[in-house]
Amino acid sequence: MRTRSAARAVVVVALGYPAAHGFVIPGPSHAFWLTRLSLKDEDMTGDERDAALAKATKAMTAFSNKYIANTDTKYCKDLSIPAVVIKGLAEHKVSLGAPLCPCRYYEDKEKEARDGYWNCPCVPMRERHECHCMLFLTEDNDFAGEDTKIDYEEVVKLSGGVQM
Repeated sequence: MRTRSAARAVVVVALGYPAAHGFVIPGPSHAFWLTRLSLKDEDMTGDERDAALAKATKAMTAFSNKYIANTDTKYCKDLSIPAVVIKGLAEHKVSLGAPLCPCRYYEDKEKEARDGYWNCPCVPMRERHECHCMLFLTEDNDFAGEDTKIDYEEVVKLSGGVQM
């Protein structure tokens, strides 16, 4: 059985292997050393991960509803947009331990999650009410709807099983 520290040290040697999801190439050479990212959910069974994801989705839904109320913002007219974003935040909460914005590309997701700048609510949202994901919209945004609440069942239904 692997320990968590051993899981963090998994190293694979491959010749000419391109960067793949979940791998980081530290530098150029003939033999690339690929270090697998250490994910919080990697030792979970499928059932454990599903339960953790459901719990995180409920928590992120409740958080989003509360944040909308506290910031006088609205959800997008198309509720599938906030549903997919909430599911992505929940996925990152389970895999990274933090609700890292799912709408951006990161070279190193774990580092970004630790840094906190793009953890929801991100710094641009907190400072300027600018939500790149279109989760929290100000009234002057053309895509802002009237909804200020979404429930867990809607998030599950409207996200359509989208995997982040």
